[in-house]
Amino acid sequence: MTRVSMGELLEDAKKRKYAVPCVNSINLDMTRGIIRAAEEVNSPVILCHAEVHFKYTPLEVIGPILVQEMERAKVPVVAMLDHGKEFSNIMTAMQLGFNAIMFDGSQLSYEENVKQTKEIVKIAKEFNVSVEGELGYVTRPKSGAAEGDDDDSIIDDTSMYTDPQQAADFVEETGVDTLAVAFGTVHGIYLKEPQLDIERLGKISDATGKPLVMHGGSGLSTEDFSNSIDHGISKINYYTNMALDVGHQLKNEFSTHSGHLFYHDIMMKTLDIYAEEAKKVMEIFRSGGKA
Repeated sequence: MTRVSMGELLEDAKKRKYAVPCVNSINLDMTRGIIRAAEEVNSPVILCHAEVHFKYTPLEVIGPILVQEMERAKVPVVAMLDHGKEFSNIMTAMQLGFNAIMFDGSQLSYEENVKQTKEIVKIAKEFNVSVEGELGYVTRPKSGAAEGDDDDSIIDDTSMYTDPQQAADFVEETGVDTLAVAFGTVHGIYLKEPQLDIERLGKISDATGKPLVMHGGSGLSTEDFSNSIDHGISKINYYTNMALDVGHQLKNEFSTHSGHLFYHDIMMKTLDIYAEEAKKVMEIFRSGGKA
């Protein structure tokens, strides 16, 4: 299928009030399962690989797989570097054929975040690559953070949330295609029930006019997702709960298995379960039928 720009894809999602699933994929089985689901329900999807997952699969190994599967898919698929912080990794991803990158400058000062994001956008345009920036800080729980971060940040610290006017200035100054914002979600496993600041999210959407991104979607209710989409979220990064659910189902599937168990049996079952879980997510995000 002809490549699709993430920027264009998310503008469509913003207009038609759905969110494109952005699923971390660290091997071929997961990738095939996600694309199978997208094709079966006719949903666009973003395959992403995060810097913190390089310990599982190096970028140079998974990159060509994601790009190849993106180009073979029958629905719009984007290959994206997630939470890119190192300039060398961002450049490698673009050279490998990724057509979107997320530059995470959220832990920098505002001025430095603007400066570095603006430079990344300038370079990305030469590669025809979409760029997601981040403003505000999506906190990580102390334990159970599946993305590999065990930061001690406090979930309720609203000083880390994205400021609407600053977000508008950031978008204007950097030229990003989309913006990841902080309004109460966290990466990894929730240690307490989240309290999303939906009013703040709506103000950010109005101020920026851009499609917005939710990180830390695992553990939210269907209502939380729906309200977030209604108030400007057009892309949702989702990994932890899916990885957990698949793991639990595989454990149950093979716990009473008798006889020989081959690795390829586990591989094919992983693919099947991943596809079913991905379809559930696409239904919740309203992306089914939108390809």
